[in-house]
Amino acid sequence: QRLPDKIAFANESMSMTFREVLRVSRNIGSVLLRKGYQREPVVIYMEKHPHMIAAFWGVVYSNCFYVPIDEEMPAFRIALIFQNLKPRAVICDEVTCEQVKVFRDFDGEILLYSEISEEPADSGKLSAARDRSIDTDPVYIVFTSGSTGIPKGVAACHRSVIDYVENLTEVLQITEDSVLANQTPLYFDACLKELFSSLKCGATTYLTPKSLFMFPVRLAEFLNEYKINTVCWVVSALTMISSMNTFA
Repeated sequence: QRLPDKIAFANESMSMTFREVLRVSRNIGSVLLRKGYQREPVVIYMEKHPHMIAAFWGVVYSNCFYVPIDEEMPAFRIALIFQNLKPRAVICDEVTCEQVKVFRDFDGEILLYSEISEEPADSGKLSAARDRSIDTDPVYIVFTSGSTGIPKGVAACHRSVIDYVENLTEVLQITEDSVLANQTPLYFDACLKELFSSLKCGATTYLTPKSLFMFPVRLAEFLNEYKINTVCWVVSALTMISSMNTFA
């Protein structure tokens, strides 16, 4: 409401303002509520894209919790996650909607983002869902790498996420003037630093194309073009660009 026309999330080809993110996420939350999904996992199986982020918040609006899966993840790992979760609903895009059908352990409902994001919002159902929410309800589940066997789901609740973001934005001094560059896949909890900081402070987050980390000069050009002033990347990414004197 304070910054409706400011860019919230973007990539190199499109962007979504806070107004657009709010509209889409409320629409998606309303669809889930009308279909009877409550306090259960909803898988987001999409390409890394601002639309995927809006789908996250849509699931939260329904008082469910989102489980992000990237279309680049190995099929075997995705199959194990489906076996573990047994979700009743998966939100897909045009690229992933056919892929999800091959997993024998999923027999739930496939919801296409392009369709549910345009369904009308139901303010009454959204308000009722918010009234039922408590601070220990899960926000999301992310899965470990599974290097020791089966991937394990780790849940985070509203209270934990709020405490984390409150402290993070204070330490990093993030404000509405911050322009963040996301580096990690959206199925890693490390992406929370950018996504939730944008929501709290009215900052802007750009999803950095994975391919640019193979070409440090192009990466620097990307950061300059979008006036990125805040990065909070994993050590391996920072070490790589440092070793190549990208910012010398």
